Parts: sequence; structure tokens; C-alpha cells
Amino acid sequence: MLRRGPVSAVSAIPAAGGSGGRSPRDPVRALQHTLYRAAKAEPGRRFHALMDKIYRRDVLARAWLTVRGNNGAPGIDQVTLAKAEEYGVDRLLGQLACELREGRYRPLPARRVLIPKPGVREELRPLSIPAVRDRVVQAAVK
Repeated sequence: MLRRGPVSAVSAIPAAGGSGGRSPRDPVRALQHTLYRAAKAEPGRRFHALMDKIYRRDVLARAWLTVRGNNGAPGIDQVTLAKAEEYGVDRLLGQLACELREGRYRPLPARRVLIPKPGVREELRPLSIPAVRDRVVQAAVK
């Protein structure tokens, strides 16, 4: 099936499933693999200047796909995945990249909810739910 219309940064990234993202032409996987090999070769190595890799559009686009695949609840700002898509994923990722590049990115407070403890009646445990934008940045760092 042919894809019509403009190709966004997100649609140009192969999904995390499928071929497993192992294509040598996948720059995000190549970056991850290079960092992994360097860390394994020198376990005590400290990495510097990684921020420029986090705010790359292809890295943020892959992070969006990861977050989108998890179907999480909205954070404290009540922005759902559907609202983020309505706003424009490319626009959101562009703003995140700009904030990260300029050092202006600040995560929002996490939304706290109480959920039942598994196997224990009437006891609750706290769960923190980050905002969608913060989950994208977390996935990019990962």
C-alpha cells in the first residue's frame, strides 16, 4: 500500500516491533548499539555530552513511538496521547527538542494516584504518572 501525503518525522521511523529495529540503516539503533558497545568495552567509562543525542528528532520520534505503544494515562496536565496527536506530534517533538537543546526543559510534577495493592484487600499504594511530554523525554534518555 502506498502512503500518500507528507511523511512526518515519526512516520519515517520504523516501529519498534516488526524487524526489531535492527536495520543497519536505523540511526537510532546504530547510536544505541555504539553506546552499548562502548559501555561494555569499558565498564568504568563515563559518558559526556549525551544531551545532543537525546534531543535529536529521530531519537525523540522513536521515544514517542515507545510512549504511544504503552497507552498510558494522562499526567498532571491531563494531556492524553490523543490530545498530543491532535496538537501535532511533530510540533510537540520540535518543542521538546528546542527546550532540551536550550536547557529550558523542566519536567512537570507527576500525578499521584492510589491504586489497590495486589493481593491485599483495602490497602492502597501510590503510583506516580508523569506527563506525556516527560514520558517521551524519559524514553529518549533510556
